[in-house]
Amino acid sequence: MYARSWSTPAVEGSVGSHSFVAGHGLWTEEQTAAAAQIEAGLGELDFVRLVFGDPHGLVRMKTLTARAFAGVLRNGMNFSPGPFLKDTACTTAVNYRADEPGIGVEEIAGLGNFVLVPDPLTFLPLPGDGPRTAWVIGDEYLRDGTPHPLSSRGVLRRTLARYADRGLAPVLGLEVEWYLTRRLDDDPGNAGNGFGRQGPAPRVAAMNSGFQFNWESAYDSVAHLTDPLALDLLRLGLPLRSMEHEMGPGQVETTFDPMSALDTADAMLLLRTYTKQWCARRGHHASFMSLPLIDGADPSGWHLNQSVVESATGRNIFSAEGPATGMSPNSKAYSEGLLDWLRDLFILSVPSVNGYHRLGTGHALSPTKVGVSLESRTAMLRIVGSGNGAHIENRIGEPCANPYLNIAAQLFAGLEGLDGPSGAAADGPREGSDTVPQSLREALEAFRTGRAAQLLGGPLATVLTKVKESEVRRYEAWALGASPVPGQVTEWEQREYFAAF
Repeated sequence: MYARSWSTPAVEGSVGSHSFVAGHGLWTEEQTAAAAQIEAGLGELDFVRLVFGDPHGLVRMKTLTARAFAGVLRNGMNFSPGPFLKDTACTTAVNYRADEPGIGVEEIAGLGNFVLVPDPLTFLPLPGDGPRTAWVIGDEYLRDGTPHPLSSRGVLRRTLARYADRGLAPVLGLEVEWYLTRRLDDDPGNAGNGFGRQGPAPRVAAMNSGFQFNWESAYDSVAHLTDPLALDLLRLGLPLRSMEHEMGPGQVETTFDPMSALDTADAMLLLRTYTKQWCARRGHHASFMSLPLIDGADPSGWHLNQSVVESATGRNIFSAEGPATGMSPNSKAYSEGLLDWLRDLFILSVPSVNGYHRLGTGHALSPTKVGVSLESRTAMLRIVGSGNGAHIENRIGEPCANPYLNIAAQLFAGLEGLDGPSGAAADGPREGSDTVPQSLREALEAFRTGRAAQLLGGPLATVLTKVKESEVRRYEAWALGASPVPGQVTEWEQREYFAAF
């Protein structure tokens, strides 16, 4: 049978720029070697999903044919900066139509493209039947080859460079709680949807009754899904350690072995995205929203276990001298940094209206009070282990937080502590420093008036202020008419977060 041959003129199309990577010297030798291996195997693939995390930690992407990705790999891909500028309901929070949008990034005007460059070290063939598809995370660049100031992955890279300059490397462990539910219908939730107006949340049923902590039978009620999901996570190369049933109905905790900081953030991005998609294909819904509107739900948290090692020796600098457990001088200094910067950067760990339900006094193990304790699960910072296994468990995060910003915030604050007291830390406790913020509005005001730009840079700090202000204002406008019951999850929160996160 005759098949037409379609001509393909030699033009770049939406490819970023010819030899963009080589021309700007963007890759390490390790990345260059990995790219060569990818190119050699592209004939075994059909599609490649090129992704990046927006300021909310939601994955934005384009699916490319393997043939198209062959050019994108070294040339980059043009992307619209729209996802940088919108709140959680896709309301535009930054006026990109203005000649000067007011954030210090000229290329944002008119929504001019940025260039997304695949990081070859993150390239993963996805398991499963059907089209042979791979996933790869990209790094964002301006068109002149400089790192994009609105890139959250770039924030973490800059923070890790400061550690490397001191001969140090953070080591992190993930403990992530999330909800698994069963979809009751196929309604897409688009009724009344639009910019700034989320449609109805998915209608779901609980997987079990919950409230039997770590009960084997509760886990068995979800094992037909979580066990094969776990096998796929292992096939992706993730260092999965355990799947556990938490307290709530269908509440699962997923834990991993320690990883480097960038690997940890990339793993969190992949875990959330892959888990949601995997469950959706099977008629279920996974949500990393902290407290969904489900009868008997208990809040989900994200505990980030952190230690710091000497790059040359592998020695854990949090290890106390001798056989005794406790805080070493370095772990004490690191903890003091976390406490000192807590309010300034809190919104990066708990970025949603919903996440503050978990921080109320009604939850016995909630990290409401600022403090450090040896082994106690009621403290915000928990000192765990001894010797080379000594680490700090920070319990404040909610599971839907942007992984790059949440991790960067904690590592930045800890390093400030290791470098010695300065500024507010040297002047003594700051006002309100004994309690964590109790609402997104309170956290936003602390962020707006604090020192966040030292971590994020001015442009990203400004953008996050604008997008979070948009989110808070929409909630407050809704609440004026709805008069929500204090402490109870609202329909607004369920619509805003349950499907997206």
